Amino acid sequence: MKRLPNKFFQRDVLQVAPELLGKILVRCFPNGTEKRYAITEVEAYRGAEDLACHAAKGRTVRTTVMFGEGGHVYVYLIYGMYWMLNFVTSTENIPQAVLIRSIEGFSGPGRLGRELQLDKTFYGENLGISDRLWIEDAPVITNYQISTRIGVDYAGDEWAGKPWRYYF
Repeated sequence: MKRLPNKFFQRDVLQVAPELLGKILVRCFPNGTEKRYAITEVEAYRGAEDLACHAAKGRTVRTTVMFGEGGHVYVYLIYGMYWMLNFVTSTENIPQAVLIRSIEGFSGPGRLGRELQLDKTFYGENLGISDRLWIEDAPVITNYQISTRIGVDYAGDEWAGKPWRYYF
């Protein structure tokens, strides 16, 4: 299958997120094994105005990659044990990202991170040229579900209520 170019990610997150459903996440592990997984659930985080988005607090050491151009990996550690996988979208200085919540066979972003053996070295990885992690094209999924994002009540009713979670 054909690798998605960075240009795919350099659009608004609300376009990119649902279009990632069904696309194939490829992970080449250190031992040379390559595994492919269909993306089954994602959430969109839309810039500094989105109070559920890490970029709402401005540019920090943690969020710098989000302020770059789409097509790069944003990973961060939660609970001291789970690496969350995000793909930066949009263009420079418009900080948006898609959280990959589930892949075929692995439901939940923590389980996904463990399966993919993610760590801080993936921060800023360029999906267009990486030899460890990339996305391959697949037929568009048109029959998917939409709901509010999970675990963002801290952002207030307006932002927690955004229907920016997509899954099938």
